[in-house]
Amino acid sequence: MSSELTSEMKGQTLWLTFNRPEARNALTFAMYDALAEICATIPTDGSVRAMVLTGAGGKAFAAGTDMTQFRVFETAQDALDYEDNISRVLAAVDQCPVPTVAAVHGACTGGGASIAAACDIRISSAQLKFGFPIARTLGNCLNAGSLARLSELIGAGRVREMIFTARLMGAEEALATGLVSEILPDEAALIARATELADHLAGMAPLTLRATKEAMRRNRAALAVEDSDLITSCYMSRDFKHGLEAFLAKQKPEWSGT
Repeated sequence: MSSELTSEMKGQTLWLTFNRPEARNALTFAMYDALAEICATIPTDGSVRAMVLTGAGGKAFAAGTDMTQFRVFETAQDALDYEDNISRVLAAVDQCPVPTVAAVHGACTGGGASIAAACDIRISSAQLKFGFPIARTLGNCLNAGSLARLSELIGAGRVREMIFTARLMGAEEALATGLVSEILPDEAALIARATELADHLAGMAPLTLRATKEAMRRNRAALAVEDSDLITSCYMSRDFKHGLEAFLAKQKPEWSGT
C-alpha cells in the first residue's frame, strides 16, 4: 500500500485516506490504481462490511488529478488511455461489494469529485467545495460515464451549469440537490458521523446492498456512449497544453478554442 493512500481497519469498516496533504491530496496515477485494486479485492466473507473514504490534512478530500502528470501526454492515445483508466477506477468504486461512504471535508474537485460521486453515500462538513473547474483551468473534459453518474445524482441541467461556469458547489447546495445526505459542522464531527454511519451499514443485509448497487450500476451502464472523439479534441488541443502550463504557473489562461 502506498503511503499516499493509506488504509486502516476500524471494526468492520475499512478506512481509506488520500494522504498527500502538501498537494491538497491531488491524485497520482499510482493512487488511482491503488484505489481500484482495493475496491476490486475487498473480501465478501463478512470481515469488511463498509468502506469510508476521506482526505488527510484538514483542507481537502482530494483536489483532482496531480496536473504535472499531464505534461507527458503527447498523443491522442495518451488521453484516451487516461480517461479509460479513470473509467476503470470509478467502475471499481461503483462495483465495490461493500457500501462506500465518502466523508468529504474541504475541496473535492476533479478526480476527487468523481470518486466521491461514485461512492454510495456522501456526507460532508460545512466547508465543502465540490466541482469541476476545468473550463477555467485546463480546458479538458469529463468522459461520458462521469457525466452520466453526476447527472444521475444532481440532474443534467445543474451538471451543465456547474461545469460551464466552473463554479464550486457549497455544502448547503450539495444537500439541497441530494449530492450529500448530511452536513456536519466541522471535520471532527464529520469523521464521528462517518464512523457511526459505517457501523450502521455494517448491520444491514449485505446481499440487499450489493444487489441494489449492481442493479443501479447496470441501469447507468446501459446508457454508455462513444466519446473518444470528444476526449481527444480537448486533450490534444493547444488550449489544453496552454491551460496546463498557465495553471501550474498560477497565471490566467487565454483560450483560443483550438
